[in-house]
Amino acid sequence: MLKVRYLILSLFLIASFNLAVAQSTDTDSVVEQIVNQVEENSHLEELAHHLLDVIGPRLVGTPQQQHAHDWAVEKFAEWGIEARNEQYGEWRGWERGITHVDMVYPRVVSLEAMQLAWSPSTPAEGVTAGLVIIPEVEDRSEFEDWLPNVEGKFVMISMHQPTGRPGYNWDEWATEESKEAMQQTIAENTRNWRSRMQNTGLNTRSYIEALEEAGAAGIVISNWSQGFGTNRIFGANTSEIPTIDVLLEDYGMLYRLVENGHEPEIRVRTESEDLGMVPTFNTIAEIPGTEKPDEYIILSAHYDSWDGGTGATDNGTGSITMMEVARILSEVYPNPKRTILVGLWGGEEQGLNGSRAFVEDNPEIVDGVQALFNQDNGTGRVVSIQGEGFIHSYEYFTRWLSAVPSGVTDHIETNFPGMPSGGGTDHASFVAAGAPAFMMRSLSWDYWNYTWHTNRDTYDKIVFDDVKNNVKLIATLAYMASEDPETFDRERRVMPIDPRTGEQREWPQQRSPNRSGGN
Repeated sequence: MLKVRYLILSLFLIASFNLAVAQSTDTDSVVEQIVNQVEENSHLEELAHHLLDVIGPRLVGTPQQQHAHDWAVEKFAEWGIEARNEQYGEWRGWERGITHVDMVYPRVVSLEAMQLAWSPSTPAEGVTAGLVIIPEVEDRSEFEDWLPNVEGKFVMISMHQPTGRPGYNWDEWATEESKEAMQQTIAENTRNWRSRMQNTGLNTRSYIEALEEAGAAGIVISNWSQGFGTNRIFGANTSEIPTIDVLLEDYGMLYRLVENGHEPEIRVRTESEDLGMVPTFNTIAEIPGTEKPDEYIILSAHYDSWDGGTGATDNGTGSITMMEVARILSEVYPNPKRTILVGLWGGEEQGLNGSRAFVEDNPEIVDGVQALFNQDNGTGRVVSIQGEGFIHSYEYFTRWLSAVPSGVTDHIETNFPGMPSGGGTDHASFVAAGAPAFMMRSLSWDYWNYTWHTNRDTYDKIVFDDVKNNVKLIATLAYMASEDPETFDRERRVMPIDPRTGEQREWPQQRSPNRSGGN
């Protein structure tokens, strides 16, 4: 009898070993196919070209955003993946036309400038007018006495920057004395300009309304990103007169001409169109699960952008990464254990509206999330993953990352269980609802200086080797999370005490999205 038991135990151990070897072989084979697809059959350049060069920027409420959603559905269909556009709300529709700004006096030169999103158009012939600068006043009464001066003029409401060189230039080339003097000048100018605006007695919205009521021809701003030739062109127009963002170099020239009494004039012509309220969408693609179809792996990226550039690194790269991951998995892993969803969210830039709405509208999917992998914030290779406060995240990611090629994981730092990272991008909508959702954090590539919400966020800033790296990573993680025999344990850490109040902090809460908005 004892021999029989030993025989049964031996057979069980041999079977378990053989199963483990078979599973390891299967994993190696799938990961090898993922890598081969990325290296030998990448669609990333093609996807980026069509999304960024052909369709262009994807501001919520614009025809370009709708074109992007429709194109994604068509592209998924080409790959044999079922996809659909799901309406989550509506937004103020608007389409950018030609913006042309020229200085016509005291000399003629075309300026680098764009109107802000949702800004109204000018008459067909444009508007030619002089400029004035918000004055130094003691109080609101003095400001109101000055207001008649804006009639028929463009009003400059941004600070004149004392240098157009980014900080790293001063760090590398300036003497310590010169650098310190410039830092003091910047600090002093910033304080003085802040006081100048505060002394009007009005907040930003109310003093723009006051300028509009006083008959201003338009508003001129310059929102420098601290990089050469780069402005953050992401504000929204809130008035009935045009608002123009002029690049630092040209804005400074105009400012100095006004300040020194040369009375410059500019001609502004814009051809934008107000389209009324329009529907807004998320694009959802689905590869059905075969064993656990009610548990989900979600490939997450926001699909909308601001429209100063073409939204290449915010978040074209994240979007094409998730599309490419889905394409590859449909080829090498067509019958996943769990359902694989792609979420290309709309309205992220207005407050995570698309992902918040999806969470609110699909509680059964949120309850079934095994893992969500989100990518945003730039073209760089992923260098950081943290556990968002899920106590057992280390156990799962240890297994999942073990299958990722070492060349991909060598530069990734992990932090488990970590803390919930707040509302910066779409994974936060799911974390707030208790779902295990994780941000794939990228190497900077000067994202914050040069591409985030700027006029320079364009195709040529993409580093495709890094994007390919991220496709290998996320495709492997998605495969491993789908195949994992365990369902993700959602136990979360106790939040720490807030040192300011002495009270225990709470986990972020899911807020209802602003489904109907505008400016």
